[in-house]
Amino acid sequence: MRFLPTDEQSDFARTLRSLLGSAQVPGAVRAWADGDAGPGRALWSRLAGTGLFALAVPEAYEGAGLLPPELSLGFVELGRAGVPGPVVESAAVSVLLAELADETLAKRFLPGLAQGESSATLTLPGGSPYALDADAATYCFTVSAAGELRLAGGAGGADPAGEPVRSTDPARRLSRPPAGGGELLAAGPAVARAAGAAGRWARLLTAAQCLGVGEALLARTVEYAKQRTQFGTPIGTFQAVKHRLADTLLDLEFARPLVWAAALSLGPGEVAAAKLAAGEASYRAALTALQIHGAVGYTEELDLSLWLRKARPLRDAWGTPSACRAEVLRSLTPPRR
Repeated sequence: MRFLPTDEQSDFARTLRSLLGSAQVPGAVRAWADGDAGPGRALWSRLAGTGLFALAVPEAYEGAGLLPPELSLGFVELGRAGVPGPVVESAAVSVLLAELADETLAKRFLPGLAQGESSATLTLPGGSPYALDADAATYCFTVSAAGELRLAGGAGGADPAGEPVRSTDPARRLSRPPAGGGELLAAGPAVARAAGAAGRWARLLTAAQCLGVGEALLARTVEYAKQRTQFGTPIGTFQAVKHRLADTLLDLEFARPLVWAAALSLGPGEVAAAKLAAGEASYRAALTALQIHGAVGYTEELDLSLWLRKARPLRDAWGTPSACRAEVLRSLTPPRR
């Protein structure tokens, strides 16, 4: 089986990469971290024009249909560029509402999400209790352990009395939604099933983001190794540096087919394997980048820091390494008779 993109998929990825390459994303990331979501929202509008957000929305609600391989390709590019905001969570909400099959809710929320006119954040039972960018998202959805889907509010919908929670990545603004508060949208077993599907999509798209972040870190580190000289020669010619970069490349290349396989199957075990491999590869790429850049890698002024700070939070988001390993083992364990 060939886990390679089609020509059409490759063209879509190149379109996104070209758009993001000219969009001054680092400036938008820094503004987002400072609480100014304006540049980030403008970037979202440009991304919506490519049809990216429609890939998680059924055609009946102004979407392109649920297309995980194409969406995963897009999210690799989002990770490569370091795009800020609850992009994963918005797609997961779209999937949740599509799987819920409630026409009233779908008509209310999905067209805006498909067109990039609105964004959403989401918390699920068993996952992180913190909502990502609830102060900037249009909607803040929560699913409780009792199977209740609630709308906790619009922009700023997280508990206004609670202090934001610091993240390793300043552009990931975390807060805790109010427990049991907000408008009750749906309840029952259907919500739990839809939440499970949304969680798998979120894990898959986070894996794709991790892959893009790792590739960006490796590319920047290779360029630096070509330019930085020691003893009169570029440090990239030193065997130890070459080995470290080669190991990083291998980690990313081994993670890539797992991400594509998970996008094709959406099986819990395969999605967990993809998230585990891509998350760990991205984090190791960050360690390599920091070691080879040396002291300059610690500076906030260097754009490299924007990706360095994303690697670990994304590795742990929507499934820590230990949680993903446990899911992989469950998928490989035959059921008891």
